[in-house]
Amino acid sequence: MTRLDKKSILCPNCRKLISYDEPRCPYCGLSNPGTGWKRGFSLSFLRNPYDIIKLIIYTNVALYIFSILLNPSSLGLSANPLTFLSPSGKSLFLLGATGTLPIDQLHRWWTLVSASYLHGGLLHIFFNMIALRQLGPFILAEYGLNRFFIIYTLTGIVGFFISYLAGIPFTIGASASICGLIGATLYYGKSRGGFYGEAIFKQVMGWVIGIALFGFFVPGINNWAHGGGIAGGIALGFLLGYHEKNRESRLHRMLAGGCILLTVTVLGWAIFQAFYLRFVY
Repeated sequence: MTRLDKKSILCPNCRKLISYDEPRCPYCGLSNPGTGWKRGFSLSFLRNPYDIIKLIIYTNVALYIFSILLNPSSLGLSANPLTFLSPSGKSLFLLGATGTLPIDQLHRWWTLVSASYLHGGLLHIFFNMIALRQLGPFILAEYGLNRFFIIYTLTGIVGFFISYLAGIPFTIGASASICGLIGATLYYGKSRGGFYGEAIFKQVMGWVIGIALFGFFVPGINNWAHGGGIAGGIALGFLLGYHEKNRESRLHRMLAGGCILLTVTVLGWAIFQAFYLRFVY
C-alpha cells in the first residue's frame, strides 16, 4: 500500500478538493491556494459550503434558547401563535435587539448585527429558518460561499438601519437578511435573463408579494427592514456579481472574513454582557 504524504484542502476560491502544495488551483486558477492567509480569509473551516446554512440556523436556535433562559419566568405562553414561547423584552434587549431605543438612548450600534440572530417566538424563528433553508442553497450555488455570507450579513445591517431611520423603536429577526437573499436572487434572475432567469425572477417576485401582503395585514411586522433587506440584496448582487459574471475573488474572501469577525465579535459581546448584566451585575 502506498502512503500519500500530500495534504488535501478545499480551494479557498472554488471549494474544489486539491493538493495542499499546488502552485495554482487546476480548477479556478487561484495562485498558491494553500497559502495560510488566503485560507484564513475564507470560510474554509467548513467541510461543505452548505454547512454555513446549518451553522446560521444553529446559532439562531442557540440564541433563541438562551434568550428564554435569561428570564424564563417571563416566557410568553399566550394562545396567540405569533407570540407563543416568546422571550421577554428584557432578554431580547440584553442580547442585542435594535431600533431607536437601543441606539439613540444607549448608542448600541452593534445591535444592527446582533438583531438578525434574535427572534420573538417559536413561529417567528421557525418560519425564518425555513425560508433560509429554502433560499440559502440557491445563493450558495450562484454566488458562492463568501458572497453568500457577505450578502446575509450586510443586508441585515442595511435593513435594520433603514428601519432605524424610519423610527422603528425595537426590532429583531433574521428576516432582513433573508430578504437580502431574496433581493440578490431577484437581481440574478433579471440580470441573467433568458427562460431560466425569468423563471427565477417571477418565482421570487411571488415571495416579495407574499412578504408585502403579510406585512400589510399582520401587525408588528417590520416592513422597513424587509424592504431595506431586499434593496440591499439587489445592490450587493450588482456590486459583488455572481459566478456566471465573475468568480469569487480575493476581495470577496477578505470581505467575508471581515463579516465573520464582525459577527463573532458582536454575538460574543452580546452573550457576555447579557449574562453579566442578568446574573452578575
